[in-house]
Amino acid sequence: MSKKSTLLLFFVALKFVLQYSVISPVYELHRDEFLHLDQAKHLAWGYLSVPPFTSWISWIILQLGNSVFWIKFFPALFGVLTIVVIWKTIEELKGNWFALVLAAVALTFSAITRINILFQPNSLDILLWTLLYFAILKHINSENDKWLWVAALAFGFGFLNKYNVAFLLLGLLPALLVTEYRRLFFNRTFYWAMALAFVIILPNLIWQYQNSFPVFHHMQLLAKTQLANVERTGFLKEQLLFFFGSFFVLVAAFVSFFRYEQFKKYRVFFWSYVFTLSLFVYFRAKGYYAIGLYPILIAFGSVYLEQLLSKGWLRYLRLVSMMIPIILFIPLLRIAFPIDSPEKIKQIGERYKKYGLLRWEDGKDHIVPQDFADMLGWIELAAKVDRVYDSIPDKTSVIVICDNYGQAGAINYYSKNRTMQAVSLNADYIHWFPLDHEIRNVILVTEVGDDDLKRDKERPLFKSVYLAGQIENPFAREQGTHVFVLKDAHTPVNKLILEEISKREQEQ
Repeated sequence: MSKKSTLLLFFVALKFVLQYSVISPVYELHRDEFLHLDQAKHLAWGYLSVPPFTSWISWIILQLGNSVFWIKFFPALFGVLTIVVIWKTIEELKGNWFALVLAAVALTFSAITRINILFQPNSLDILLWTLLYFAILKHINSENDKWLWVAALAFGFGFLNKYNVAFLLLGLLPALLVTEYRRLFFNRTFYWAMALAFVIILPNLIWQYQNSFPVFHHMQLLAKTQLANVERTGFLKEQLLFFFGSFFVLVAAFVSFFRYEQFKKYRVFFWSYVFTLSLFVYFRAKGYYAIGLYPILIAFGSVYLEQLLSKGWLRYLRLVSMMIPIILFIPLLRIAFPIDSPEKIKQIGERYKKYGLLRWEDGKDHIVPQDFADMLGWIELAAKVDRVYDSIPDKTSVIVICDNYGQAGAINYYSKNRTMQAVSLNADYIHWFPLDHEIRNVILVTEVGDDDLKRDKERPLFKSVYLAGQIENPFAREQGTHVFVLKDAHTPVNKLILEEISKREQEQ
């Protein structure tokens, strides 16, 4: 085995170990992970908020036992493969061991590691952006049209994973036009490759059409509830933080496109970055939407620095440059990763507040970061719902209705009652209501802030209505969520539930 292969295996092992080490066992799964895991039980060509690819991975996880180990394995794997693709990119750019190690260190000790701890589409999104850029680079160097097919596959499956990849294409096409690679538009294979990408995404487009394009509703809702609180300057500041420890590598990449003769032919990547980032700024995107832009730049910057630091005393800066990302990553571990307990975070809250990490989507500061709060209180909720469910003799007459998808998914994942299926009028759960039996008992999980403890709306329909408990974890985003029991309906409530589903679907 060559020294380079040994180095690569070392970083692969390091990446996996790191991913399982940067999250404290005090935290549970994230609310978004629950939704993706439940999609494995309802496979389709699309969902209200995401394309289908993540559900396929969820199905594999389900077959493997649905354990936390496998849930964390796949985002870690996608992070590892991102490093591998960049490794191959550097080899294509004629970089040697220093460039390879510098890039691997820069990627490993960056915000990508933070993204790779959660089972969401984001990790695969970054990998497929990187693979698509790699395919374009290979085509530039070899002029072999097979790499256009690889790019098409990366885009197609990227689209089925997360619609965010469309911004890559919208930035790449004008970048091709302003460079000598506009000649691609006269290449017949280019259009056949685009046709292949279209065929790949077609089933999802058909699903969108059949369901009145819910993606547009989701985007409008996202813009109204979340992106409205995103400041454009804040977005740009976040770009500086993603690779804070290796920012100098990114600077080197931008310089290399104009100062390094061998890289001038790659300016298409610079313009692609400019156009895509401009689109994200215009649409007030979340900062992490753009993170897929950076791995390819890390490759260029690493190779250019290898050339700059190859003579005389500058060689001594090589070790320093490799250590900087690691040294600067260490303090970030305490604030950007869920390593400290919520109690500890409360004690050192000013440190988090200084970097804006306590600010939630509502624009307000809270005790712990929102993502951390989204990983607390779920086991407590499932246990309380279980106790109520066990107290009802006729299980077929019971339905668990939650306010949001996080509650429903958490109950389904952590519940000890495998026959129970929690649902919600929120997200995809609206289509998964088990109404094939008469419903006479409802376990109702309400939203945070719902202070209707008497349940005046539902009380006339049931013989007994009472509060069974609430989430008490003071650090959970769901603190104060109530669990109500609506027992012994005078008549089955199936029709009323169907009417509420129909009403909610019309609103969507």
